[in-house]
Amino acid sequence: MPAMEYTRYYSSPLGDILIVSDGEVLTGLRFEGQKDSALPLSRGRAEKSLPVLEQTQKWLDTYFSGQEPGFTPPLRMAGTDFQAAVWKLLLQIPYGETTTYGKLARRIAAQRGIPRMSAQAVGGAVGRNRISIIIPCHRVIGSDGSLTGYGGGIERKVKLLALEKAAGAAMPG
Repeated sequence: MPAMEYTRYYSSPLGDILIVSDGEVLTGLRFEGQKDSALPLSRGRAEKSLPVLEQTQKWLDTYFSGQEPGFTPPLRMAGTDFQAAVWKLLLQIPYGETTTYGKLARRIAAQRGIPRMSAQAVGGAVGRNRISIIIPCHRVIGSDGSLTGYGGGIERKVKLLALEKAAGAAMPG
């Protein structure tokens, strides 16, 4: 029997957000209607009050009030080792700052002891992030400062960065 998923909808200023948990940890967070296959919902689903869903709602309330939440709800990042490495780097991008796909690629290459890593490969991993906003894929921009790619839509990416008053690519390369 497939495992149960527990969901809650959160009404944000940028649209409804679906929050998904396995009952213990956060496993997904995405805007409703997001053109994104990274968060399949094929298991049984139920709405239920759970501590992790309450913590995630508190995190979102704080975030959308324009403040840094200061904590991360317990989460599970399901993906390949490469994707998990990229997502861990995303969690290190400070609130209100941005970085580039190229800088992330250089950090992954350094971690793996290889001379280079494709920024496109990093972009692919960023795009598979199932826990939008909390794992801040919206803080990754193009090397020329362009706001490329975001599963929730570029308009939302612009608004999320404006909410954080993002200051530019400050993450070390």
